[in-house]
Amino acid sequence: MAYYAVLQSGGADWDRDRLRGLLADELDFEGPIAGHVQGAERFLRGVSGFIESHRGIAFLRRLFTGAGAAALYDAELPNGTVRFAEFLDVEDGAIRSIRLLYDPTRYREAGGR
Repeated sequence: MAYYAVLQSGGADWDRDRLRGLLADELDFEGPIAGHVQGAERFLRGVSGFIESHRGIAFLRRLFTGAGAAALYDAELPNGTVRFAEFLDVEDGAIRSIRLLYDPTRYREAGGR
């Protein structure tokens, strides 16, 4: 899935436009730090810190269907590894919702932004 290719790219020069093209304008996001966020632009501002700070993603499980995806992965951050579970709903080729689960305290301790 192209979404995970962008997440894995890492670094300050990640392809924001490519990720934006995968998201519905009215994207519905929910995560432990941001809470409930509406809109693709707001999500892009938040996810940029993760993409720029991680040093690699190791997938433990992934499931893709026409209606969405689920993934369990470990992200290597500057000060350690954090496990994430993520659930995406896709409609008409665009990601409509993302539910992200992880330990926010561990994320901050590991150097996540």
